[in-house]
Amino acid sequence: MATGVTLAEFESRVGVLERDVEGEKLVTRHILEQTRRNGDDLAAVKSRLDRVETRLDRVETKIDGLERNLPKIVGDAMREVLRDLDRKT
Repeated sequence: MATGVTLAEFESRVGVLERDVEGEKLVTRHILEQTRRNGDDLAAVKSRLDRVETRLDRVETKIDGLERNLPKIVGDAMREVLRDLDRKT
């Protein structure tokens, strides 16, 4: 199955293969670099998102407390207003 290939043709084919391999190495390095960079960016986004979620949890707790206490707050305010009106009349 051996075919007659000249030395120049052989060297040309090897050169093409070497360039292909080097090109794939460059692509692989680029992908790896982008993956690392994106991984760092994703970690930063996740960290910020965790902080935002913590803040939202605190806000939700405050809103829940206000929801529970609002009827008493409004009632107290109305009683005070009515007392003031009674004193003026």
